[in-house]
Amino acid sequence: MKFALHFGNNTFPAPEDAKRVAQLAEAAGFDSIFTVEHVVWPTNYSSVYPYGPTGRLPGNPSTRMPDPLIWMAYVAAVTTRLRLMTAVVILPQRNPLVLAKEVATLDYMSGGRIELGIGVGWLKEEFAALGVPFERRGKRTDEYVAAMRALWAGDDASFAGEFVNFSGVSCNPKPLRGSVPIVVGGHSEAAAKRAGRLGDGFFPSIGAQVDVMPLLDVVRRTAEAAGRDPKAVELITGCPGALPDSGIDPRAAVEERIKRGVGRVALPLRAFMPNLEEGLQRFGETVIRPFANA
Repeated sequence: MKFALHFGNNTFPAPEDAKRVAQLAEAAGFDSIFTVEHVVWPTNYSSVYPYGPTGRLPGNPSTRMPDPLIWMAYVAAVTTRLRLMTAVVILPQRNPLVLAKEVATLDYMSGGRIELGIGVGWLKEEFAALGVPFERRGKRTDEYVAAMRALWAGDDASFAGEFVNFSGVSCNPKPLRGSVPIVVGGHSEAAAKRAGRLGDGFFPSIGAQVDVMPLLDVVRRTAEAAGRDPKAVELITGCPGALPDSGIDPRAAVEERIKRGVGRVALPLRAFMPNLEEGLQRFGETVIRPFANA
């Protein structure tokens, strides 16, 4: 079992704080830190935020939310083992060739420690501000994944689709291990099916206002139907029972996730505050290390 910390870039946006939390997480034995994304925050919006009970983004338009890739690049430079993942980057809002270049470069420079968590997005007003169609964003996402993988796979790459077309182009450097793992995020059956069809992992985001555990079976069934090994799709979930002061034995809560096939547990950083150093160290000693040594 691996353990991740979520909401790195918006919980610790300042450089000195980002460095501190990353080095503490690495020392405690955490596998990875996740980042989130919104390019712009509309002052007024009617779209419903699906990952909190209020239906509104936590914070306000002045909340600092550094670009996830740039924050990850900074953190990668001050760590040696910690993996870094977007959870998620809103893929249909980005140019897939530019993103493929950025992610491959970051993976190359970090020694192969990058994962690309992707989502289709929910904030319609943000799409409008960026001049990107909100409609058919799922189809656009699927195509962008295929286009990026084509660029990573080799030189003289070509791709012909509805939204992306290129012929005979090369994009270097390549990811250190030939590709960057793509983890599909989301709380819907469509997201679970996308993960089963084409994802290296599935992360039903923390705080979804639905029971996401049945989606794990959707991932497995879809992978099998697509001729893939379901075990090749890493399942990443939250684990409320593992949170500090939950009143539940954290190791028992993690064991329950293992029985469900979960390979990585993601916990929000704020759960370890205000005594961050003590909280992360204690979790490493009492939860992470026992599972690592099991």
